[in-house]
Amino acid sequence: MKIRLIQPLYEQSVLNSEQLFEWELKALEDCTEDLDLIILPESSDVPCYAAIREERDEICRKFNGLLIERCSATAKRCSSMLCVNARCETPSGPRNTTYLFDRQGNIAGKYFKQHLTPGETTYLDSSYTWEYEPVTFVDLEGIRFAFLTCYDFYFYESFAAIARVHPDIILGCSHQRTDTRRALEMMSQCCAYNTNAYVVRASVSLGEDSELGGCSMVVAPDATVLCDMGSRVGYETVEIDPHKKLYKPAGFKNPECSHFEYTEKGRRPWKYRPAGPGICLTDDKMPYIRVCAHRGFNTVAPENSMPAFGAAVALGADEIEFDLWPSADGEVVSTHDARLERVSNGEGMVWTKTVGELKRLDFGSKFSEPFTGLRLPTFEEILREFSCRTVMNIHIKTSADPSFVLREEWLVRIVALVRQYDCEKHMYFMSGDDAVLGYLQKNAPDLPRCCGYGKNHADDQVVRGLRYGCSKIQVFKDCFTPELIARAHDNGMKVTAFFADTPQKAKWYLDQGADTILTNDYLRISDYIRNVYPFEKQSGKDGQV
Repeated sequence: MKIRLIQPLYEQSVLNSEQLFEWELKALEDCTEDLDLIILPESSDVPCYAAIREERDEICRKFNGLLIERCSATAKRCSSMLCVNARCETPSGPRNTTYLFDRQGNIAGKYFKQHLTPGETTYLDSSYTWEYEPVTFVDLEGIRFAFLTCYDFYFYESFAAIARVHPDIILGCSHQRTDTRRALEMMSQCCAYNTNAYVVRASVSLGEDSELGGCSMVVAPDATVLCDMGSRVGYETVEIDPHKKLYKPAGFKNPECSHFEYTEKGRRPWKYRPAGPGICLTDDKMPYIRVCAHRGFNTVAPENSMPAFGAAVALGADEIEFDLWPSADGEVVSTHDARLERVSNGEGMVWTKTVGELKRLDFGSKFSEPFTGLRLPTFEEILREFSCRTVMNIHIKTSADPSFVLREEWLVRIVALVRQYDCEKHMYFMSGDDAVLGYLQKNAPDLPRCCGYGKNHADDQVVRGLRYGCSKIQVFKDCFTPELIARAHDNGMKVTAFFADTPQKAKWYLDQGADTILTNDYLRISDYIRNVYPFEKQSGKDGQV
């Protein structure tokens, strides 16, 4: 893959803005058909320093449209991908935007700078920067591009998030006019090494003799600097293999993996993230016995609702359980029944309604009057609020009703959302449907699975669980026997008991070897298991509960 870095001169006065912009256009004209990727620096539509906002806006109005037009034409003429940063107008205001064009000159993707400098917030929209946003990436020709813009490079904690999407190239349209060459090189090397991707960075020269800024460069995943333009004005061409990665032992004499994968094995996010105290242990680290709030804490709030989940999480629930169905338009929503009548003022099957139609229904008043008007949550809303704050027992529902069709795109959406919200280590899927378990085993083998009871299955749950690589089984009370639990444990599976709403029932399950108790009455059962059962077990007494 042949990459062209373009590094123009950047002046401290607006007087030469016309000449500076013409130089950029000439650099585009000089690009040839043997190139695969062309990259220009940040704010290429404002090629000089403008101290007054009105000046900056005027220069942008003059050059922005022409720049985007010429970039598109250059990508098409050279049959090359092209990356440029310029302003983009949005309904909420102008944004600092990186554009990626495909070889046909079409915009393949846009990236909005995530960390605006204090100065930028005075003339650019910054509202989106205070909201959660998944990592932006664009797949083109089998290459995955991710992005950083200038100030973004200083937020090293974002490198781990970027690494999770497995990029091949990180496109960095930058200025960074106050940093030394060594600092710029170090930041790019750190980024490449921690993301296992090539960093392709384009910046501006502050003058051939300047010790600051510049340094358009390409850095390989092993932190080797393949090209560094320093303060030279012009362009440079570099060839890389974007799929060549760095793999090293995950600790002395251990199997090889990327640096990111190695650090993930020992990550303790609560040590350095402000929200860390709210991040719970991952599913593979959280000890047993556990209490799982079935459909949330549904004795105090409507089942499968945000208040029910929130109540359980606020009380420190090890796990919450909830049910997922598809809507008619492919969204994923949480409610238990196939039919709507019991829990809402709607009628009919869940999957025959669009998410908009479902959102107009009242899912609260049948529980109690104060919850009148409560809306059902989507899976994404649950993840956005509670990912990493509890372990999620995610029950993927299916139906024997003739109108229900299990579509692969629904399962694709569920898996994609788990990954988008960094929830892979804080969840497991539960299903009694072999088709669902088989799909997950094949297409998301790293995500834990729990085998539920299926009425049409002759095999017991241990046999089926082993068939589909499940790490857990969830057992109905009528099927719960010491022999079944022993077989599960002998095969390395944890057992969830469904369900116990009294201490007596919870004790019965635990005495037979259950690892997790599902309950509708979270506080009562949690209090018993944490504060009473350990002493009963230690004393060997039945206890009065």
